[in-house]
Amino acid sequence: MEPHHNPRPSTAFHHHHDGGACVNCGGPTAFPSPPPDPNPNYIPIRAPAVNLPPANNREIIMRTPVPQSQRVVPLTPPYHFQTPVKKIHNQNDIVQFQSSPTCQNFLGFVVLLSESIRSHKLSDPCHESPVVLAIVSVLETLSVYVDEIPLAPLSSRYGNLAYRTWHERMSCDAESFLLQFLPPDLHSATVELVPYFTDSFGNSSRIDYGTGHETNFAAWLYCLARLGVVKEEDYQALVSRVFVNYLDLMRKLQVTYCLEPAGSHGVWGLDDYHFLPFIFGSSQLIDHKYMKPKSIHNKDILENFANEYLYLSCIVFIMKVKKGVFAEHSPMLDDISGVPNWNKVNSGLLKMYKIEVLQKVPIMQHFLFGSIIQWL
Repeated sequence: MEPHHNPRPSTAFHHHHDGGACVNCGGPTAFPSPPPDPNPNYIPIRAPAVNLPPANNREIIMRTPVPQSQRVVPLTPPYHFQTPVKKIHNQNDIVQFQSSPTCQNFLGFVVLLSESIRSHKLSDPCHESPVVLAIVSVLETLSVYVDEIPLAPLSSRYGNLAYRTWHERMSCDAESFLLQFLPPDLHSATVELVPYFTDSFGNSSRIDYGTGHETNFAAWLYCLARLGVVKEEDYQALVSRVFVNYLDLMRKLQVTYCLEPAGSHGVWGLDDYHFLPFIFGSSQLIDHKYMKPKSIHNKDILENFANEYLYLSCIVFIMKVKKGVFAEHSPMLDDISGVPNWNKVNSGLLKMYKIEVLQKVPIMQHFLFGSIIQWL
């Protein structure tokens, strides 16, 4: 709960104008006008958190159609790989992107991943191709890097400078990682694939991480799907093997290096760092005989099944890093626990991902476009 703020004294009711003087008393205004923004189109990824229930957004989400799965459109030769660049700068760009085949196909890919893990435990057997195993090995190597890089003295709540050392090492090795599993005719694709990969693990200058970086990882997997490097029979393993290892790595980075949440919505956000594991995790639990959305409040269920279900593991992690009453530090997740079944939770989260992530300029202004993920 937010503390109650007392109203300002009577001077708060005086009317101020741009001249810097109160029209009632003639005295100077308490707050001078801010200087003009030198770059009005740029919106910081760490936008100020506003701890007010997003009533308008909830209505928009409710009215939004549930995103549908869509088979990935393959990219055919001849290839013209290029360094991907940022194209989204304002809300008009978002509107154009949302109506584009590129956005629909990418979102359809996310839905396919969600459907691939439906009613499956993480440990369920699935097709594990050499490419999937190679990607898992890369993520495990990056986890070892964390162990090998000593922490710097921490001078603030967020942002251990040793993260920059880890990020630099990851970036330097990124191309060689990809060449381990790309076929020879796609080695030239690294110029386009590497930026998506390196942007999946947070920002080294701000030492932060958020849903935009997570979306870059999904975009990287989408690129591999468009190139035919991963195929539909790999999708379940992309969630239960690849994404699970990615999530474990990111949690390790968040805790070890105290990464700041990028673009946090405060208590009214779903989670400070992640979104996709809630989508995939809710899909896992669809039609489960015993576990319902309200089961997240059952400690025995969380302890015994968090290792098999992503949604539950997210709840356990949140409870580990946040203290206090769950309904107060995570009111949105608490609200979702009142939904009658996981199918409704999953469809609602897919709609929310479209509205709260793919339609937000502070997040999507960092999204990359090239020959694989094309701009309009």
